[in-house]
Amino acid sequence: MSPKIRSAVLAPVLAVAVAALLCGLALLISGDSPLQAFGVMISQLGSGTVAVDTVNSAAVYYIAALAVAIGFQMKLFNIGVEGQFRVAAAVAAVVGGTLPLPPVLHTLVIIAVAALSGAAWVAIPALLKAYRGVSEVISTIMLNAVATGLIAYLISPDTFGQLVGNNITTPPIEPSGWFPGLALGESGTLFGMILVAAVLGVGYWFLLGRTRFGFELRASGQSPTAAAAGGVNARRMVLIALLTSGAVAGLVGLPELLGRDHAYTLTSPSGYGFTGIAIALLGRNHPVGIALGALLWAFLDKSAVALDVVGTPREIVLIMQGLIVLSVVVAYEVVRRVDLRAEQRRVAAATPTRPRPAEVGT
Repeated sequence: MSPKIRSAVLAPVLAVAVAALLCGLALLISGDSPLQAFGVMISQLGSGTVAVDTVNSAAVYYIAALAVAIGFQMKLFNIGVEGQFRVAAAVAAVVGGTLPLPPVLHTLVIIAVAALSGAAWVAIPALLKAYRGVSEVISTIMLNAVATGLIAYLISPDTFGQLVGNNITTPPIEPSGWFPGLALGESGTLFGMILVAAVLGVGYWFLLGRTRFGFELRASGQSPTAAAAGGVNARRMVLIALLTSGAVAGLVGLPELLGRDHAYTLTSPSGYGFTGIAIALLGRNHPVGIALGALLWAFLDKSAVALDVVGTPREIVLIMQGLIVLSVVVAYEVVRRVDLRAEQRRVAAATPTRPRPAEVGT
């Protein structure tokens, strides 16, 4: 196995194994059986719609993690994915629910509005970072709070919302704007936006790993000074990276909006942006690693309900997710040091040994 593949695969596996071991110890201390708890969690995949729900949730997590990973490639920490996706989902729901359009075009307009809204929301931190050097961590996380206020205004009955029972919702999106999924009978329906998530993953891999633009983006993140000396406009790269990250973040809420809910409400899901940070770290910003991390995270979320059946606190899942995030940092450092030592040994073995001065005349 090559060092690059070992580094990409071994670290996440090691992190998950350590997290599972520590959770098992926690279960033993609390008087519960780790084997029984983990067995119930795994067996849940074959019951009802759990498997399909897991894949659907993983698609949402995957898009969120890709949005974070784009910033990470340039050493930018877009912690505002949460606010960007929520604002984009609310704006897209308002436009989709009020604008009558024919099928396909209706769906495409909603997707475009969501992407543009996410990019527009991150444009403020992007400009502040590029032209004033303001930390994107501070500006994006502050905008998360502003996003909550803006969403409350948009879906208020005095603006675009309507009161339905005890809930406030945007006008429902007509079927012409839905993104059709794949019905699997009693197992549930896969979101059609899973295909969009896959396309985003391929595009992310190709753009950042196989193009000059991707090279310049990563080079600007590693050393803006060196990149500038090579003719790369680091300020322009900051703007492009954050705007692209925001555009992808704007799509996070669409799988559920176009595939299930068809409206944005006060009870619409949140927290995907912060989960995306953990999954991007777990997948080490690689599209395949992020996909596996998203599936793992979604599996843990969906299987937590099964723990109530055997009397095990479902909070053990939260503990395991937290331990995975902590373990992955340690695991990456361990694997990095192992790879570094292996590389040093290879270099030493390939370097010819010079004869000693006393041996030259012999």
